Amino acid sequence: MEKIKVIFSRDQIQQKVKELGKRIADHYGDEEIILICNLKGAFIFLADLCRHITSPISVDFIATTSYKGTESTGDVRIIKDLKMDVRGKHILLVEDIVDTGYTVDYILKYLSLHKPKSLHVCTLLDKSCKREIELPIEYHGFEVGDHFVIGYGLDYNERYRELDYIGEFVQP
Repeated sequence: MEKIKVIFSRDQIQQKVKELGKRIADHYGDEEIILICNLKGAFIFLADLCRHITSPISVDFIATTSYKGTESTGDVRIIKDLKMDVRGKHILLVEDIVDTGYTVDYILKYLSLHKPKSLHVCTLLDKSCKREIELPIEYHGFEVGDHFVIGYGLDYNERYRELDYIGEFVQP
């Protein structure tokens, strides 16, 4: 039977999301931002984050895959593409967690092909201890150690996304 050790509570997460939303709004002001959510893990973070951004926003989704169980394969594939034309727009890629950096690097290169006005990254969790590719991450919420985390959108084999906290997943 798995165990879950709480790392960040619901209240801690909500406070951090509010702070990130304010920082993003302060940066963009009245300019429109297209929030690109990398599905599935970031959808809850995106929903809460966009409520705290006072700048005009639009939302689109992209989906990638690179994990099998608890390990990143390093092989990134886009399995759902954007629907919006993002050429000449401010893009903010919204991620649940950045660890090795391969997925975000792949998405940033892909989005750059669309010739955006600007391209930035916002991640709730930054697992820099696992980083293999250096990335420009303008907005990050919490630093997390080398743990497999679940909750608040993050999953283990499609389970535990619904938790309102983030916890370390401990397998027996």
